Amino acid sequence: MKAIFDERQLLHTPERYFRRGAYMPHPEQAERAVLIRDMLKRNDFAIEPPRDFGEEPIKAIHDPDYVDFWKDAYQRWRAEAGDAEPIPNCHPGPRRGRPSSSIYGQLGWWATDTSVPLTEGLWQAIYWSAQTALEAAERVKQGDRMVYGLCRPPGHHALSNASNGFCAFNNAAIAAQSLRARFSKVAILDIDTHTGNGTLDIFYERGDVFVCSLHVDPATYPTYYLGYEDERGEGAGEGATVNLTLKPGDGVEQILARFHEGLKAIGDFGAEALVVSLGFDMAADDPLSEVKMTADGFDTMAREIVRLGLPTALIQEGGYLGPSLSDNAETYLTASRDELAKLTLVS
Repeated sequence: MKAIFDERQLLHTPERYFRRGAYMPHPEQAERAVLIRDMLKRNDFAIEPPRDFGEEPIKAIHDPDYVDFWKDAYQRWRAEAGDAEPIPNCHPGPRRGRPSSSIYGQLGWWATDTSVPLTEGLWQAIYWSAQTALEAAERVKQGDRMVYGLCRPPGHHALSNASNGFCAFNNAAIAAQSLRARFSKVAILDIDTHTGNGTLDIFYERGDVFVCSLHVDPATYPTYYLGYEDERGEGAGEGATVNLTLKPGDGVEQILARFHEGLKAIGDFGAEALVVSLGFDMAADDPLSEVKMTADGFDTMAREIVRLGLPTALIQEGGYLGPSLSDNAETYLTASRDELAKLTLVS
């Protein structure tokens, strides 16, 4: 099983953001990807860089003006604001109007929260994170059974026209749209502890991309506003959205029970290819977790996803700097590789 990664994804270096009324150290650090990259090397995974597929496949998911905004946003901020900290803070409510010409107004317009502060390396990092997802999808289209995209920053909270929850470009959605060029029905299985709210929103009215998100109940847990179980899609997408919620404190038994519901739903949809939004932040010791996932649980998930028999792009989402991040990534990805090898021997 190949892994895709580009070192330019490490260039985004946020220091802090504003959450629950206070400044907090930013948990989405480059070290997350470094730990996983180094684990891949120790376990002899082939790590290859992505090709440059350009902006067009990103703009197939995101508002073109939104994509263009990020290219020079940091430089514009420094020109207008000097040393002031570049954290989004002027957010409109339900959208009417248009972006202003000011960097202050534009940054707020294209952001839902404070979690994606501008840094000098942000554009390079989010661009190559998206290219990593596209490379994984392209390899799957060309016949690879499963490919892992080590995407950083993550993407599944990003809306079509706004950043959210550490995410600027929705890598999983970009990968799924790419896969649609070959497969008529694509499923996204999001197993991050947070709602894949951006992915849900992007495909909510489409019936060709099925989105199943397994996450802690958004009634009391970020990202709050989307991911409730009665949300099933609209229009052509009615029935193509499934939200499987967990309660704070749930353990492996409860998590896997809901996970199995998701696998059944993907089978019922008739998916021909799969994107997995792969989060390791369900781990009990993850700093953002409120559930109690274990390494054995990640092993089970990995093997059962392989057994679906679908061409699959694994796209890295959450998993923060808790003690078990690297170990859980190792467990999941080596279990996937081992299970793929077993199936190859059987066939």
